[in-house]
Amino acid sequence: MATATPMRPPAQPARTPVPGSTTATGPGTSRRRRGLGRRLGLRSRRRIGLDDRNVLLLYVLTRAGIWTTAYCTRWLFAGDRKARDVPPALSSWGQWDWWHYLHIAQEGYFPGGAGPWTDGWDNREAFFPGFPLVLRAVHVVIPEWTVAGLLISFVSGAVAVLALARIARLHLPAADSALGQRAVLFFLLSPCAVFLAAGYTESLFLALALPAWLAARRRNWPLAGILACLATGVRVSGLFLAAAIAVHFVVATDLRKQWRSIPWIALPALPAALYTWFLHAHTGDWMAWNHAQERGWYRNFHAPWEAWQNTWKAAFAHTQSTGYAVMFQAELVTMAVGLLLLGVLLRRRRWPEAVYIGLSLWALGTSYWYTSIPRATLLWWPMWVLLAAWSLRRPWVKSAYVCVVAPLSTVLAVTFLSGRWAG
Repeated sequence: MATATPMRPPAQPARTPVPGSTTATGPGTSRRRRGLGRRLGLRSRRRIGLDDRNVLLLYVLTRAGIWTTAYCTRWLFAGDRKARDVPPALSSWGQWDWWHYLHIAQEGYFPGGAGPWTDGWDNREAFFPGFPLVLRAVHVVIPEWTVAGLLISFVSGAVAVLALARIARLHLPAADSALGQRAVLFFLLSPCAVFLAAGYTESLFLALALPAWLAARRRNWPLAGILACLATGVRVSGLFLAAAIAVHFVVATDLRKQWRSIPWIALPALPAALYTWFLHAHTGDWMAWNHAQERGWYRNFHAPWEAWQNTWKAAFAHTQSTGYAVMFQAELVTMAVGLLLLGVLLRRRRWPEAVYIGLSLWALGTSYWYTSIPRATLLWWPMWVLLAAWSLRRPWVKSAYVCVVAPLSTVLAVTFLSGRWAG
């Protein structure tokens, strides 16, 4: 039986593409589309999905590990060893600096006229307003404050690890996804990684700072300036990031052609200036932020060698309890690691990253003694990228890191979650 020939629509006359029309097709249009995709940091859908899913899977698995640790800690380290009931599920996360952010979000900085002139003042003005503002906004949807803080850190952490993986791929394109996943692995298993899960500022800051640096590497100066501006509203470290972006701008561009982008590079200074003005309006003190740091955390200026000596005495002169002594020992080790990282960056002439790390070390290393330097390593993204690249050349580095550092991370997580954190 004969088969009827399927009917086809009549041939359409060829249309000549109009220059500049969105319907124009051809090799030139394909190149333009690919160029736009590169400027926006896009790849093929399959490639984005594969790399990002692997990174996010690693992130979710480590979050599950931290939450499991928090659950077990509540049972194993109750305040009363004879207790038959465990503390509430969220009690492990409502500790230490979290209370400052919570009080700022609930009450503001100077509730009822209280301030540095009030007895028992908690020096809350030492904390920048970015995280409390986001916390208050999320609280509108999530009534439980602690859950809102944990949600902010969880979402922000996912953005941060994706950005870190892409920064690593730019560092060594040949390694591609392997380097990105390795950098994220080292980052998520770092000793102070528990702070990425808590309602603290590290995750939110990195969710803004790392995309800002990624945008700067791609010479998208408006986006880099806006994100760095938001990061500065979260932590003063945003100013160090802004300095690194400014150095990269000078090194990577022709200032005579890119002078219009200079205001974007200067934009991150705005939040710090506005916050300083706000504190002065309420306290009459232009240095109110710095004075709060001095009162609460002994961050009054000392020469670097004096800070090292004071920290060394606190670590080894038996003047502190054992818990504080070991934390001061960790501060010394971390400072040494930071100086080594700075030396590597300078040797490789990676000037922007060296400026960022150098300013961080100067800020942390010129107080009475070292405080919170191990936590600050979470913000040192060049370290995680360089460590990942080193591990690709020397496979034993990954094994040593996992065997030595990962257990230490667990110990510090238990210490923090159990309320026994000494620093």
